[in-house]
Amino acid sequence: MNVQYHKWYSQCLNRDMEYKTYGDWGRPFIVVPTQDGRFYDWENRGMIDIMRPYIDNGEIRVICIDAIDSETWSAKGQDGGHRSWLQEQWFHYVTDELLPNVQQSDNEMFYVTGCSLGATHAVNFMMRRPDRFQGCIALSGLYHADYFFDGYRDQNVYNNSPADYMANMPWDHYYLNMYPWRQIIICVGQGRWEDECSDSTRKLQQIFHNKGIPAWVDYWGQDCDHDWPEWYRQLPYFLDYLLSGQQIPNTCYW
Repeated sequence: MNVQYHKWYSQCLNRDMEYKTYGDWGRPFIVVPTQDGRFYDWENRGMIDIMRPYIDNGEIRVICIDAIDSETWSAKGQDGGHRSWLQEQWFHYVTDELLPNVQQSDNEMFYVTGCSLGATHAVNFMMRRPDRFQGCIALSGLYHADYFFDGYRDQNVYNNSPADYMANMPWDHYYLNMYPWRQIIICVGQGRWEDECSDSTRKLQQIFHNKGIPAWVDYWGQDCDHDWPEWYRQLPYFLDYLLSGQQIPNTCYW
């Protein structure tokens, strides 16, 4: 497995940003770390070892990126406007600077995955930019920004709150014609520390149902906590299904 470390200056964020790549070929997966995490967390936590068979087989290549959650989502008590503006700058760093830098062809589409707040970011990337993302695997996320911004609202908070902007998406928005061609996978457990994530996931599933957006929203059992041991089981389960070429189940129609 070819592993490379990268560091370069972001114009969006006015700072050096780091990321790490694993593998040379296959579908590109952007990995967003958990809350306040860093680009090396998935390797340190053993998640890259779980993905290694897929990387070694040339099925996927993995790009683990850095986030700035400690200055945005987690910076409670600090100026809300600055936090939300910085979050939006980070979003554009990923979509406008990092993706063009790591893509292998002009029309390459990306997948994005993450756990906990990483899942929140993954769904946000997927729903805001279906022109750049082919699919997502989101594990144990929260999909409304109010939980993090303590009631502070502005356009940047709204733009990073999937439960809000998806509920209000106009019926003639061209993205609604793109989503059925994407592979949207959202999973949450029902064990310890998953109550708020489970509730948020159900609300997002209802929004998808109302908008006619197909997605696989999967609820694991009460033995599945908001923790790494469960994500170790969930990620390869969904990777196997996604890479098999099968059509993912649609649980948003009933």
